[in-house]
Amino acid sequence: MAERLLPTTVVGSYPQPDWLVDRALLKTGVPRVRMHELWRVKEPYLGEAQDDATVLAIRDMERAGIDIVTDGEMRRESYSNRFATALDGIDNDNPAVITNRAGRSVSVPRVVGRVKRRGPVEVEDMKFLRKHTARQAKITLPGPFTMAQQAKNEFYKDLDEMVMDFAAAVNEEVKDLEAAGADVIQLDDPWLRNDPEAAKRIAVRALNRALEGLKTTTVVHLCFGYAAVIAGQKPSGYSFLPQLADCAADQISIEAAQPRLDLGMLKDLSGKTIMLGVIDLGDPAVETAEAVAGRIRAALEHVDAKKLVVAPDCGMKYLGRDTAFGKLQAMVQGAEKVRGELS
Repeated sequence: MAERLLPTTVVGSYPQPDWLVDRALLKTGVPRVRMHELWRVKEPYLGEAQDDATVLAIRDMERAGIDIVTDGEMRRESYSNRFATALDGIDNDNPAVITNRAGRSVSVPRVVGRVKRRGPVEVEDMKFLRKHTARQAKITLPGPFTMAQQAKNEFYKDLDEMVMDFAAAVNEEVKDLEAAGADVIQLDDPWLRNDPEAAKRIAVRALNRALEGLKTTTVVHLCFGYAAVIAGQKPSGYSFLPQLADCAADQISIEAAQPRLDLGMLKDLSGKTIMLGVIDLGDPAVETAEAVAGRIRAALEHVDAKKLVVAPDCGMKYLGRDTAFGKLQAMVQGAEKVRGELS
């Protein structure tokens, strides 16, 4: 972890350029199966275009002053579907249609066999990121519980066994990502809040299995969903959060700015470093540095400054690029304000 007080980072994604993806199509939802029609650039030029977009994302983060950068997830249609659909046992070509909790029909992959990793998925992404930045580098993966929730089981009699097989696949990947130079590895597991009873039963065990044997810094990210996709007021508390005090991750990443989270709940995670969302992605206006500083100061009433990492609420994928860059600049400046007050 960075030695700098109040280090800044991003949750993962950054806006993909209009020349790379159809952003109108992107805004229709968060794909669970592959959505090849999203890409404006076709093979055999898509990989090169994704590389170029990745360099742009890295440079934007560096120019904004971010301490721990990612690849912006430029090669992904969503935060989860690229990895999840690359596993054995997953049928992406003949998806199931389910009704989600919002009453919408959603296409999801079918689990038709034993879930196993057939080979590296994001390792080349990590090597590319490591090659193009001298700053601390973070790579993200979907968490095992979330992947299990985003698929239709047609194979396992024991649903917990399926979750644990997803966890084993993640563990094989993260070990290779660590070897490829990742300073931080983050698992995105936002669906822990959707089924808190199942989460209480299996989630911590699955996270521990997924992170088993790692020496690098690890993070678990929770949120209430992309602001551009989730309509209405977000809850002010998580249904599954204190339980993560017992998981193997070094850091817990939570969305706090838009839902105006009651930060008193952070006392339940006193043994963890908190990666706190201080940028509201539901507000198109760019925060002032002072507004960000105020959110950080509020967190410091509950978390030691040495155990606080500053971040946006969630991935910035659905924002305009200028807005995302402005918000990152404000976040860095806000953190610097508070850092100066603490020195």
